[in-house]
Amino acid sequence: MVRAAVLPAVGSPLEITDIELPEPGPGQVRVRLAAAGVCHSDLSLTNGTMRVPVPAVLGHEGAGTVVAVGDGVTSVAPGAEVVLNWAPACGSCHPCSLGEVWLCVNALAGAASVYARTADGTELHPGLNVAAFAEETVVAENCVIPLPAGIPLTEAALLGCAVLTGYGAVHHSAKVRQGETVAVFGAGGVGLATLQAARIAGAGQIIAVDVSPDKEELAREAGATDFVLASDTTAKDIRRLTGGQGTDVAVECVGRAVTIRTAWESTRRGGRTTVVGIGGKDQQVTFNALEIFHWGRTLAGCVYGNCDPAKDLPVLAAHIRAGRLDLASLVSERIPLTAIPAAFDNMLAGKGGRALVVF
Repeated sequence: MVRAAVLPAVGSPLEITDIELPEPGPGQVRVRLAAAGVCHSDLSLTNGTMRVPVPAVLGHEGAGTVVAVGDGVTSVAPGAEVVLNWAPACGSCHPCSLGEVWLCVNALAGAASVYARTADGTELHPGLNVAAFAEETVVAENCVIPLPAGIPLTEAALLGCAVLTGYGAVHHSAKVRQGETVAVFGAGGVGLATLQAARIAGAGQIIAVDVSPDKEELAREAGATDFVLASDTTAKDIRRLTGGQGTDVAVECVGRAVTIRTAWESTRRGGRTTVVGIGGKDQQVTFNALEIFHWGRTLAGCVYGNCDPAKDLPVLAAHIRAGRLDLASLVSERIPLTAIPAAFDNMLAGKGGRALVVF
């Protein structure tokens, strides 16, 4: 039996309870979690913005130590430190054949499986494949990536989503070039990682935007050269800071229609906007045909940072070891498993960076 955070139904509060976790079968790995990040995507699962089979154990951003492996597993062995990969690519679908593994159509197939049971026998699904909100989890072999040497295991949990997403948004989606100006909307965990990534990319001016003035210090520590408190005049404020032009790039990490529209308006003519935030179907963004032609801007979605985790994780590790990327600065608080519901409340209130569940 292990303790876990179970979502019994969409719209229901999480239940912290004991679950029965089987030993790993063929091609499976059992991992003892060291830590799991509390991501906005987990919150989106609870309210139905993103749909997965329930009841489920949530949590998709985690790291831990392999304690057992099933038959046929060759990439890791007991004792190995690993990062969980919630979106493993199948390697055979059309997007995978194009090298766009972040768009794999089969990446979330495992979320429909039954991977554990509650004490009364209720079948449980593994949230976004990996069920990281638990003391231990059992996942498919392709859901674990060996952790490069020299990275603290607890903080490595953030590599599973926030850091890959923020880094990839800058380096893979927006392709920020040396000296370009960048605006980052939202200074939560992903936003702070995006700010650090923009600094690593050599952006000349980095403007952080958030609804909370308390985020300014965190944003500047992450690399922001300027901070704008979100308002009805945000786009004008950003153009004023950039000599009337607007930024070359905007990265939206919130997932709200008004923020996406403002991010787009904040870029220069020909500017590039990357949307990382996950919004609901009710969040409608509108443009007129003339402004699309006149401004020549681009608006692009970004899934998982457009990353290939197996290739990008070693790159991130090199930045961490060199001191260019600071994982600890992304953590707003370290909490026990039982405090996840309170962390969701803080997220809704726009507080802090990334809450880290430490087991």
